[in-house]
Amino acid sequence: MKAKPLAGKGIVVTRPAHQARQLAKLIEGAGGRPILFPVIEIRDVVDPTTLLRLIDRLDEFDLAVFVSPNAAEKGIALVTARRAWPPKLKAAAVGSGGVRALERRGVTGVIAPSGRFDSEALLGLPALTLMFGKRVVVFRGVGGRELLSETLTERGALVEYAECYQRVQPASDAAPLLRAWSGGKLDAVTVTSSEGLRNLFEMIGAPGRDSLLRTPLFVPHPRIMAAAHGLGVATVVVTGPGDEGLHAGLIAYFSA
Repeated sequence: MKAKPLAGKGIVVTRPAHQARQLAKLIEGAGGRPILFPVIEIRDVVDPTTLLRLIDRLDEFDLAVFVSPNAAEKGIALVTARRAWPPKLKAAAVGSGGVRALERRGVTGVIAPSGRFDSEALLGLPALTLMFGKRVVVFRGVGGRELLSETLTERGALVEYAECYQRVQPASDAAPLLRAWSGGKLDAVTVTSSEGLRNLFEMIGAPGRDSLLRTPLFVPHPRIMAAAHGLGVATVVVTGPGDEGLHAGLIAYFSA
């Protein structure tokens, strides 16, 4: 492997602004030039009344599931600002980012999959198999996939949602991104959700879409790859999960 395998490569990082730093640092460390262009903004819910009432009832639940790092960060901050974490309440997170966010707030023994960070992997764990009569609270953003709730309900659980944030499309200026493309200074794009990919397509407009379709796109999940192929992206590389997976995938591609 070259000492700087991403030397001179311009790589778009589309994570929300508060989560982009780690991947940007990894790209810089490999000699690349990260171009930050957030395609999702995380905001507080407009009316937290229902959420706060649910937090007050956490002692009623057997399991709290955090579906993303944002859910973990927002959810556990709201909980700990209002009350102590119930000692008998088990926590589960979809990936390592959520686990770290919970552990920083003192929640330990978090149930989480390894090697693959999605709801399917979490549902495959033995701890979530026998759920009859269990009460589960799912911390998530407003809307989102129903797979987790539907599957746990089928297994006999009683599920409630704690919607602790909302995702919105930022009002970002795409002109610098378009200039980088037209100047031949943009070599790859990273996207970490199907929603983010859809937002990116809208935000860059028709000229940007033409360029994006010809630019290697790096994604951490086959579901995002399917969405990208559906939009016509020519080259989509599925990497390992998280920032480390994206970083390794970029290095492997540009070192080949």
